[in-house]
Amino acid sequence: MTTMVATTTAPARHSNRVRYAALIAKVLLFALLLTALIWPDLSGIKGKASTARLIVYPIGAMVLPLWWWAYGRTRSKLHRTFPWPADLLLTLPWLIDLIGNRLNLFDSVTWWDDAMHFVLWGFLTAGALLAFAPRNLSRAVTAFVALGFGATAAVIWELGEYVAFVRKSPELQTAYTDTLGDLALGTLGALLAGLLLHHLTSRPHR
Repeated sequence: MTTMVATTTAPARHSNRVRYAALIAKVLLFALLLTALIWPDLSGIKGKASTARLIVYPIGAMVLPLWWWAYGRTRSKLHRTFPWPADLLLTLPWLIDLIGNRLNLFDSVTWWDDAMHFVLWGFLTAGALLAFAPRNLSRAVTAFVALGFGATAAVIWELGEYVAFVRKSPELQTAYTDTLGDLALGTLGALLAGLLLHHLTSRPHR
């Protein structure tokens, strides 16, 4: 009996930790967005499409809760309860990007931008797959879905950056090379996330 109680409480504790982490991430994200709105000069995103970020980032962080409220909680065949791990993964990219800009890491650390395109696209792709992809996909199909989502999201992001501020900034002279690198890193991050997620979710549970 003691063993059964222990095995049931451990997943519950882990689920609670993930839920609290997702909620804390959202609170921090919206706090940073609010401070950027009140004190734009201190935000780190001034001159970097700050208005677009103030609109897109809340939408990105809330897309899964809104989908769940409108559709998923009654019709979803993937989840019986709200998918907190997916929600955390879909929130972290926006939060980490804001923190990086607030601390001026994108401009002061030479490798930071490249690392973020790789890592954050991995988070975003893993969250999207956890939230919306069927669980019985093969490794190959998972890789194709991850590549499709990651590459599409990367292209949309780069187009948004170009329209919002790159075409009118000094970065335009190096934008072609930088964009190609960002697309490659984001796509590779998405592919690795898909393969890793398939490996973790397809392992037999004890």
